Amino acid sequence: MIHIVFEQANADALQKAIELDENLQGNIIEIKDDFAVGPIADIYQTEGYQQRRDWWINLLEHSPYKEQIDLLDDKMNVHQLTKTLTENTEEKVWIWMAQNQHDVCSYYWLMSQLKDFQGRIEVLYLNNLPFLNEKGQIFYPTHLHEIQPKEFLKAKKLARVITPSEFEVDPDEWTKLCNDNAIIRFLEGGKKIVGKKADFFDKDLLSVITNDFQKLTKVLQNALGKMKIQTGDVFLVSRIKEMITNATLEMQGDWEKGWKEVEVRLVVMGE
Repeated sequence: MIHIVFEQANADALQKAIELDENLQGNIIEIKDDFAVGPIADIYQTEGYQQRRDWWINLLEHSPYKEQIDLLDDKMNVHQLTKTLTENTEEKVWIWMAQNQHDVCSYYWLMSQLKDFQGRIEVLYLNNLPFLNEKGQIFYPTHLHEIQPKEFLKAKKLARVITPSEFEVDPDEWTKLCNDNAIIRFLEGGKKIVGKKADFFDKDLLSVITNDFQKLTKVLQNALGKMKIQTGDVFLVSRIKEMITNATLEMQGDWEKGWKEVEVRLVVMGE
């Protein structure tokens, strides 16, 4: 069995669950890109892929993750996956996803490339399902890594084969999103993704930025702690840079020295 997840934290959580249940034994593949943000036009073509890669390189500049772009090779992962499935006709795949735009968009990107293996690709979608937290209280996780390893053992019962109908409809839905090419994609519910403008998360940032200078890292921490719908910190910093450019915010510090050396505040009129 091959397990596929869409974040490193999810891979870590699943690995702990596998250690509790030998029936879950299998290799874990992580799709690293976050297809809920950024350009996706012609994503399966060389030009579209390169445009997306260049976009990420620009965003990762000055970030703590600058070198990670060289590790981002999801295309190779899928190539190896299809090679394995072709050579081992008994092998099957479990795609794990939770109710968030990151997982659902990544699912669309991936499954649209696996049509030749219908009947062997299963999905486990934790869509608005209750689980128990460490205190024994019921909660509704939006990310796989929020689930305790022992609760994963219950989740495995959700595995179901992706239907031929889904292999027809879902790639069409993904194609529409690629053609729309919005910078942000938002999960409305189920697997319904809609495009949003690039400034969609700006209000969340502005709600925690004050008239006094604050460390950029503190702003990110406060914003991510309050956001009901989250995105990555790299994308949020790109929005902060844009608001500095358009004079909504001002900064002090040096980007070249990294995020920790930058402070931001609202533009104070009259100063």
